Amino acid sequence: MFRATMRPAGWVLGLAALLGLAANAYAEDAFYKGKRVTLLVNFAVGGPTDIEGRLFAKYIVRHVEGQPSVIVQNMDGAGGIVGAKYLGEVAPRDGTMIGYITGTGFMYALDPDRFRVDFKTYAFLAYQPGTTIHYMRTDVPPGMKQATDIAKARGLIAGGLSADTPKDLRLRLALDMLGVPYKYVTGYRSSPPARLALERGEINMFSESPPSYRSVIAPGMVAKGEAMPVFYDPGYDGQAFSVPKQVEGLAILPFQELFQKIKGKMPSGKLWDVYRAILGADGAMQRQVVLPPAAPPAAVAALRDAIAGLNADQDYAREAEQSFGYVPQWETGPDTDEKVRRALSTDPAIRAFLADYMKNPPK
Repeated sequence: MFRATMRPAGWVLGLAALLGLAANAYAEDAFYKGKRVTLLVNFAVGGPTDIEGRLFAKYIVRHVEGQPSVIVQNMDGAGGIVGAKYLGEVAPRDGTMIGYITGTGFMYALDPDRFRVDFKTYAFLAYQPGTTIHYMRTDVPPGMKQATDIAKARGLIAGGLSADTPKDLRLRLALDMLGVPYKYVTGYRSSPPARLALERGEINMFSESPPSYRSVIAPGMVAKGEAMPVFYDPGYDGQAFSVPKQVEGLAILPFQELFQKIKGKMPSGKLWDVYRAILGADGAMQRQVVLPPAAPPAAVAALRDAIAGLNADQDYAREAEQSFGYVPQWETGPDTDEKVRRALSTDPAIRAFLADYMKNPPK
């Protein structure tokens, strides 16, 4: 009896030892063991992409097998294109530089030829739907008290980052549909300098992604009565509109409802068709986490697993909620590449219209 009771215990201990050795060997063989990773953010410090990206960098290390160190590098310019192109053309292809990018997918779909390295050949790890909140100074004549007052605005100066960014295009299309006269000033390298220009009165309308709107604009200029939100870009899947998670709880109308309040009907026509096409192409995957082309399959698999783990990280969720009012949820999996590449296309007629539209902004 004594020997019979000892044999299972010894077997269990032996199995535990073998499993421990296997786990240690797996950790030693982990792709990112002992490596340093750079998270490349394609907008400047202090902007919405940067705010989200730094929190992503802080927590993703918990979930990457091998526990690499992570640093953040900002590379802004041309509406995010400078950093996105660097990732494909110059960055190491060994899995040690990851792109945390915004807006690039639509800009590629609009003009693929501007990329020397085809954006479709990048390794797409995850994507996140997004939206934009458009806001303005309250001292725009004759005085703005509620969102519908934009219909009578005079001397409106809309600021932007680049004529071909989806954020700029959506703002211009909305103002044109509403019939509001405006001047368009673009070329700000990122949100912080554009925001400063708005504070100085050099421009009086601008657009922000929800992280910076919630963390900077709402508690700052809006709380002081110096600015107010006008509308946000709704989610759109080609069939129906939705409320993006990032704006839940904010007392702001989606564009189509603001239009209806002002005009008494739903928007329609060519500008509306183009606006919806941009929503479908950009809003569905506004943020993307990517590796350069020809990235090691082991790096791709490790990072997709890590991002799936991040989605369930309660500490990350808690700090995201505190920092910018919502919790990012990343779409990731083995079919991510296929989904993103399928979305990186635009109807030729829409592309032709926008090419002309961008060349003829109001002055």
